[in-house]
Amino acid sequence: MVGTTLSDPPGTAPLVDLDFVAPEVDVERRNDGTIILSSPRELLDYDRHVGEMLRRAASQSPDTVFLAERPDSGSTTGGWRTVTYGEMRRRADAIAQSLLDRDFDQTRPVMILSANSIDHATLTLGAMQAGVPATPVSVAYSLMSTDHAKIAHIRDLVEPAMVYADDGAKYATALAVAAANGAEVVVGKNPPGGVEATLFEDLLASVPGDAVEQAFAAVGPDTIAKYLFTSGSTGRPKGVINLQRMLCANQQMIAQIRPPNAEDPPTLLDWLPWNHTYGGNYNVNYVIRNQGTMYIDAGRPLPGIFDLTIGNLREVSPTVYFGVPAGYAMLIPLLENDPQLCESFFRNLKLAGYGGASLPDDLWQRLTALSVKTTGKRVMLLTGWGSTETAPTATSLYWEVDRPGVIGLPLPGIQIKMVPAGTKMELRIKGPIVFPGYLKQPDLTAQAFDVEGYYKIGDAGRLEDPDDATKGIRFDGRVVEDFKLETGTWVHVGSLRVAAIEAASPVVQDALVAGHDRADIGLLAWPNIAACRQLASDTKQQLSVEQLIRHDSVVAALRDGLAAHNGRQMGSSTRIGRAMFLAAAPSFDGGEITDKGYINQITGLDRRAEDVEALYVEEPGDGVLLF
Repeated sequence: MVGTTLSDPPGTAPLVDLDFVAPEVDVERRNDGTIILSSPRELLDYDRHVGEMLRRAASQSPDTVFLAERPDSGSTTGGWRTVTYGEMRRRADAIAQSLLDRDFDQTRPVMILSANSIDHATLTLGAMQAGVPATPVSVAYSLMSTDHAKIAHIRDLVEPAMVYADDGAKYATALAVAAANGAEVVVGKNPPGGVEATLFEDLLASVPGDAVEQAFAAVGPDTIAKYLFTSGSTGRPKGVINLQRMLCANQQMIAQIRPPNAEDPPTLLDWLPWNHTYGGNYNVNYVIRNQGTMYIDAGRPLPGIFDLTIGNLREVSPTVYFGVPAGYAMLIPLLENDPQLCESFFRNLKLAGYGGASLPDDLWQRLTALSVKTTGKRVMLLTGWGSTETAPTATSLYWEVDRPGVIGLPLPGIQIKMVPAGTKMELRIKGPIVFPGYLKQPDLTAQAFDVEGYYKIGDAGRLEDPDDATKGIRFDGRVVEDFKLETGTWVHVGSLRVAAIEAASPVVQDALVAGHDRADIGLLAWPNIAACRQLASDTKQQLSVEQLIRHDSVVAALRDGLAAHNGRQMGSSTRIGRAMFLAAAPSFDGGEITDKGYINQITGLDRRAEDVEALYVEEPGDGVLLF
């Protein structure tokens, strides 16, 4: 590891000064082995709707920058276009008036096709405070799809009255599909040919009147705020009904366990897409409630595109950074080899969060070491757990732990049921953040809840310490991902995947675990391109990905890392029997990876069936490592 040598272990350095509450939990144990966990803290009153949070910010901090974006989203030059809370309040009111002039209501939603932007936020906030549901849709469905089938599916469920895209020419095909039921097309620029379109600036020209105040007052906790769609990785996307109570209650829960410093509103540089609950619900609403500033990052944790994130981090020093494990896997090697970038990243950082999957311990330790080397203090590394159906955070880690994987404890107002399921404990959720159902899919809604009204999320967890529940819940993978070897031995995919990635660090960014009804476990690994290029730096020419994953140093790192992992294992359920690199990146359109960079194990294995077969042929090729 470059640039992280310390005279003392990172764990001996002081922690950043953050005022969190102590972990507490009430525990009920049933005779059948079920455990009910709940917070002893009563959930306090919360806002009726997000519009109240925005208006409070506009009143108390009118000149504070709320959102900033690059004029050219594909560049890290040209400065930032900004909007203050006072300006956003005026813009949202104008949008609300324009929608009310069109007789929009709960039955006439707005569908948003394009990426995070100031205009995207304006349309969403204006729609919600007018009582009009907003439906942000994955950009991949518009720009990376060849048949736009998911756009058509979402259109048929939502029946939008308006469809928006920032660039009409860029989104022309998707707009035609999304508006096929007669919806009004609205674009920021470049109206598509042959389609009557309204310019977004025309919506902003509306003059707010009494109708806006009447609509604002009528919006309440049970008003539909959004329709958010699941990734559709195991079928067609499901429309998750998000009520205002879900969004506002979740922010109140977080505030009660992570009291913000009123003198230090958060500054975020954030790329997480707003069509997902993490970016669009948690992060945006967290910034509004705490009257902070969000710099919209057009980067993604993907080769090439991540350069935008790095360029922005050289200019913006966040106080809070939210990401996913794949993003940290790409970021940390760059921080280790670029002192200026590292200094900019940690200059003001107090809290680094990760979600969706467990952060490998290697990345955890390296990020902590970088924090101590740069600032003399350990940055707080925290996470939470939930889903689109829970708006999103049901549990949160809000105390210091010495290793990743603990997803915290139930937030105030939440009950977590842990139900025995084979060798695991299935997690289920009840509370005001849980969705009322799926849009126009009552059968799926019925299947999603148990007889006591708990939402069956499909994840597994276990108590970090069976004798002390205040140590938190440890994530234990997806219940449906686990499989048996031909011996009948269960393989717990979630924990094994993280352990294998950690063991093969830094050359592996993500992986699929194979081996259902096979003699041993196989690993299909996606390379960390930046780390692999560092290892292959003895080669003067620029290697292709296919050449890079065959380079002796890269192959040796994978082989040695997994061999060391195997040396610590006692049985076939945790030992890697074979492995190979995947040259082709995970597919968005195919559902292998979400906009947030999360890998779907089941879909990935299905799409990579030929690679799985190549891994297990009797005489495998040169790219397969056997252990």
